[in-house]
Amino acid sequence: MPGLELPSWDPETAVLIGTILLEAVVLYVTYGGLERLLGPRVMKLLVGGDEHGQ
Repeated sequence: MPGLELPSWDPETAVLIGTILLEAVVLYVTYGGLERLLGPRVMKLLVGGDEHGQ
């Protein structure tokens, strides 16, 4: 049947896709950690305290 063939993968393309996905996960985790670590301090600095930020 036409259209049901599996595409053949180029190994370089598979490595590139894997690298991009790994980079995305690393950036997501890193930015999440920085936001968790520095977020309250930055908000306190910008807003002037927790009572104003609620």
